[in-house]
Amino acid sequence: MIKDIKQLEISTIRKILAECDSRISFEKTNTIPDATKLEEEFKSYIDYENIGKKAVLGIDIYKYSSYPEFQQSLIPFLFKRIYNITVEQCFRNHPFIFQKSVKEDFRENFISTGDGGFLLFDTPLHALVFAMNFAIVVRVFNAYHLHPRLRKLIGGMSFRYAITYDKIYQFDDNFYGRAIINNARILQKDDLNRCLIDQNVHRWFTLNTEGLENMQLITINEIANISYFTDSYDMQMLETTRDEIFNTCTREYGVLNSDILKIGSISSKETILNIYNLHMQVAIRLTDDDNSEKSKMFTISLGNLNTAGI
Repeated sequence: MIKDIKQLEISTIRKILAECDSRISFEKTNTIPDATKLEEEFKSYIDYENIGKKAVLGIDIYKYSSYPEFQQSLIPFLFKRIYNITVEQCFRNHPFIFQKSVKEDFRENFISTGDGGFLLFDTPLHALVFAMNFAIVVRVFNAYHLHPRLRKLIGGMSFRYAITYDKIYQFDDNFYGRAIINNARILQKDDLNRCLIDQNVHRWFTLNTEGLENMQLITINEIANISYFTDSYDMQMLETTRDEIFNTCTREYGVLNSDILKIGSISSKETILNIYNLHMQVAIRLTDDDNSEKSKMFTISLGNLNTAGI
C-alpha cells in the first residue's frame, strides 16, 4: 500500500558518525567543534527535499477519557473490531482503489495512540475513502446493528478525523515526518468532533478531482484517470468489479453532499498551514454477512458543519 518511502538505516547513520564525529570527547578545554562535514554527509544521505509525500488519516475517539473505567477497558477491543471491519469493507466496496493493498498493510502502516491512531496511505483519496467506511461501521455499531449488547454496555461512540499530506520517512520500523506531526496537532486542537484536512490535501483534490465538492459527482472511471492510478493499476478491474460509493453518478447512494470550508490555520515549521473543515454525507447499502437476504441502507455524515475556528 505504501510505496517509495524513505528508509533511514541505523547502520548507515552510525557509519557517518564514525567517520565524521567522535563518540566521546573529554578534552580539558570545552570547544564547539566544526560540524560542516557531518552536516554535509547527513544532508546527502537523508536527501530531505526528495523525501516523498504520504497521506495520513488520524482517527481519535472523541472524549475517550470521559468514559467510565469499565467501559474504557472494552473500548480498545471495540476500536480494533471497527478498524478490522473497515479494512474488510474497503476491499469489498472499493476493489479497484485498494487493489494494491493487502490486509497486512493496514497493520504495518498503523500507528496506535491508545485512543485511536494514524494510518498511512499513498494518496489522500485512499485516506478519505477509508474514513468514509470507518464512519459507516461506527454508525452500524451506534445503531445497535453490530454487537448490540456491547453497544448497550459501552454506549455510543463518536470520532474526530484529520487528513494530512506531507513528507514521511521510516527509521527503525517506525514512521516519522511532518504529515504525522501536523495531523496530531490538528486533532489536538479540534474539540468539535470534525473531519479536518490540511491545505496539501485540499490542493491534491483540487488538482486530481477538480475539488472536494466534486466528490458527489465523480465516478470510479474518473478516479481511474488520476495519474497515481494510471501508472500501474489494473484497469480491467473497472469492467469486472463495482465500487459501492463511486460506481455511477446518482443521488440514491454514494457521496450525497460534500462541503468544504477554510476555518483557520496553524503554524508548522515557521510556515502557516491552512486548515479546512470537511463535511460529507455518504449513503451505502450494507448486507448481513450471515444472511445475504438482509440488508439496510445507511446514510452517515463524515465530520460536521461546525465552522468554528481551530
